[in-house]
Amino acid sequence: MIEIKQIVSQLHPLERKVLPILAKEHLFDNIVKISKLKDVEVMRALQWLENKAVIQISEEIKEAAQLGKNGIKYEDEGLPEEKFLNSIKEKPLTQSELLKQTKLNEQEFNICIGLLKKEGVINLKKDKQLVISLSGKSYSKDASNASRLLKKLKSSNSFELSMLSPEEHNTFEALKKRNDIVNINIKKIKTVKLTGIGIQLLQEKISDDVLIESITPDVLKTGIWKNKKIRAYDVQINVPRTDGGRKHFVSQTIRYIKQIWLDMGFEEMTGNYIQTSYWDLDCLFVPQDHPAREMQDTFYLGEKEVMKGDLPKDYQKIKNVHENGGNSGSSGWGAKWSKEEAEKLLLRTHMTVLSALQLNKISKDDLPKKYFSVGKVFRNEALDWKHLFEFYQVDGIVIDENVNLKNHKAYLRQFFGKMGFPDVRMRPAHFPYTEPSMEIDVWHPKKKQWVEFGGSGIFRPEVVRPLLGVDVPVLAWGLGLDRIISEYFEITDIRELYKNNIKQLREIKMWLK
Repeated sequence: MIEIKQIVSQLHPLERKVLPILAKEHLFDNIVKISKLKDVEVMRALQWLENKAVIQISEEIKEAAQLGKNGIKYEDEGLPEEKFLNSIKEKPLTQSELLKQTKLNEQEFNICIGLLKKEGVINLKKDKQLVISLSGKSYSKDASNASRLLKKLKSSNSFELSMLSPEEHNTFEALKKRNDIVNINIKKIKTVKLTGIGIQLLQEKISDDVLIESITPDVLKTGIWKNKKIRAYDVQINVPRTDGGRKHFVSQTIRYIKQIWLDMGFEEMTGNYIQTSYWDLDCLFVPQDHPAREMQDTFYLGEKEVMKGDLPKDYQKIKNVHENGGNSGSSGWGAKWSKEEAEKLLLRTHMTVLSALQLNKISKDDLPKKYFSVGKVFRNEALDWKHLFEFYQVDGIVIDENVNLKNHKAYLRQFFGKMGFPDVRMRPAHFPYTEPSMEIDVWHPKKKQWVEFGGSGIFRPEVVRPLLGVDVPVLAWGLGLDRIISEYFEITDIRELYKNNIKQLREIKMWLK
């Protein structure tokens, strides 16, 4: 049983001020008026009392009719249609004359034309200008009903919808369709009810003596604590949840993924968003007439004239591979290679461009080597629930004379195992720069099905020989990071990854440790 005297010793000054009012008043708004405290102070006091089981707070949602900005204006000046009709009472007027006389804006004027024409109250005649005259038919009682309703709402500031008569409700609905005349205001009615403990507490004599709220150096130095009571603190009381700063879950995932590859002995590759077609496509043996090079798929830089980047001095080696196979042992694509096409600047379309750059940097004496990259790529995609035009990709290459597809699958199983997906399978596919090429599927432990996460393969000799100088097996993969994140966090719309919903960011579970 809670000790009443113990509760009294814990009462905050705000609680002491609010508590006596609760003997007669139960509505939150009235408690604020009587106490002369701020809304937030009263709410805080009531929450503390509720935590002590002294009161119960209930909330009821009610809809109220309220004047909008234009409603306040029309209540004072009259409705636009009233001005409109009064202006043509004596004689017909042209549109420009009527606009000048009524001082209505174009939107209000057009609304009046529509309303009054529908009622058959006015005639419109097109001469050199639009001439507007009365038809002789009297306007319906809607206008007078509207004026009365505006006055009613103004006098009460807001009026509960349930208290409007059927006729007033119809008028309200008609006005609501117009620009900011009336609005619906959602009111939250808070009611406070004393519990049995609260009733006992009111019978207790609560001293008005000022309590010491906190022990400060001044309180200790002056010794005032000897003659005054110190308010007791309730250490078991419920307190609001606090949310500290944290990294975005996409950033957390990127950091986690990088650590996986680093732990597996890989080195990180980094590079620029802007690349030439030469490095992004030509070095990866993508033919120059491939659909991926079209502007519908790729973001090129420049408008009237295509911006160009510099090619390395030995670009002829890539030219030869495309035209006749060069030193790769193949016949190439058999088409003329364009230097101008290779010089075009674009936003990188895949992270594999960094693999091409890395192969060109190292020599066969550096081998074996393992590299990975995590970064943004850009595709000219239509934005929808499963496509983004700016997204993350995870790439990796292993350059080693002794590797094969068994090693390839082992690396991916190790990676995906740490990402929470227990198994991997590889299906035959086609990519311009790998042979064999494979789609990567992982087993989803909750969905109990295979989910596609990326592509992989072994780089073709047409990619490796010109860049590295020798034909060495190079395992390569490119994974869709956003797809991985969506599946792990059970997000069904990929756009949700970057909406920065505060509630989502606070509640989403942390990545695997």
